[in-house]
Amino acid sequence: MTLPDFVQRDAPLTALNTFGLPAQAALFAVIETPAQLATLIALPEWSEWPRLILGGGSNLILTGDVAGLTLQVRILGRELIAEDSDAWQVRAGAGENWHGFVQWTLECGWPGLENLALIPGTVGAAPVQNIGAYGLEVAERFDRLEAMNLATGEMLTFDRAACRFGYRDSVFKHEAAQRYLITAVIFRLPKRWQPLTDYAEVVRELAARRIVHPTAQDMADVIIAVRSRKLPDPTQIGNAGSFFKNPVIAAAAFVRLAARYPDLPYYPQPDGTIKLAAGWLIEYCGWKGKSLGPVGVYERQALVLVNRGQARGADVLRLAQAIRESVRAEFGVDLELEPIVA
Repeated sequence: MTLPDFVQRDAPLTALNTFGLPAQAALFAVIETPAQLATLIALPEWSEWPRLILGGGSNLILTGDVAGLTLQVRILGRELIAEDSDAWQVRAGAGENWHGFVQWTLECGWPGLENLALIPGTVGAAPVQNIGAYGLEVAERFDRLEAMNLATGEMLTFDRAACRFGYRDSVFKHEAAQRYLITAVIFRLPKRWQPLTDYAEVVRELAARRIVHPTAQDMADVIIAVRSRKLPDPTQIGNAGSFFKNPVIAAAAFVRLAARYPDLPYYPQPDGTIKLAAGWLIEYCGWKGKSLGPVGVYERQALVLVNRGQARGADVLRLAQAIRESVRAEFGVDLELEPIVA
C-alpha cells in the first residue's frame, strides 16, 4: 500500500489528547487543507479504514491503540466575510484554536463569544459538542459550517437546523459522526450586544473588579479568571475538562429531589424540565478530591477528572463508572459522559 507522504505509520497520540493517555495510531495524518483530505478519500483503501477525527484532543478518552486512520484537523484561517446592520459574519478554519479565535474576535471589536473564552479545543470541534458555558452555547452564535462528505469528497454546507443542536449535542455526535469532516465554521456575532451575567460567580467577579457596565473584553477577562480558578490547565495536569453533562430531569422528579435536598442547585429549562449541577451531585457523594488508582476528581471542581500520573483509558472509565453508580444510588439520576470514548 502506497501512502501519501503526509501519512505516518504507528504515530504516538499521547501528546495529542489532553488527558495524556497512552495510545498509538496505526495510521496518522495531519489535515491542513481540504485537498489533502480529498487525496485520502480517493485512495482504494479509504473505505476499509476505521477513522478517528482529532481536533485539540480535549474532549477525548483513548482506551488503547487506534486502528485504521487518525486524522488531526489543522485547517487554519480566520476572516470577516460579511456584515449587515445586525451582525458580523466571521469564518474560521476548523483547526483554529478556539480560545485564540475568541480572543481575536474581541480584538477586532466583534463581541458575542466572550462567555466561551478559555474553553480548550478547536473551532471545528465547537459545534460538534455545542460547547457552552456561563449562559451561552455556541449554537446561539452559529450561522453555518462547511464540511466534506467522507464518502464522496463533496463539500457541503450545514445551517443551524441541519446541525440539530442540543445540550452538548449535535448531529455530528450521532449519524453524521463518521460521514462528514468539518473544515470551517461561520459565526454570526451581534452588533446589538448585551453582556450575559446571570451566573453568581460572574457577578461576584465583576463586583470584585468594580465593573458595573462590562464590555465584551471585561466579560472575557472575568470568565478567564473564574475558569482558571476552578479548572486545571491541561498542560499542567491531564484532564478532559468537564467530564459529565449536567443531567436534565422531569419537573416531578425534581420536586421529589428538592424535598430531600433543599440546597440542590437547579436551572429551569424552557421546556419545563430541570437541569441539575452534576458537579454538586458528585461532590455531595464525597468524590471531590478523591482518587481511584491513578485517576482522581479535581480538588477545585468535582466535574473534572484528572490524570494523577501514568493513567490509562481503562483507569479513567473505572472512576467514571464508580461516580455514576454513586450518584445513581444517592439521587436516582444518571450521569452521561461528555468526552468521546475511543
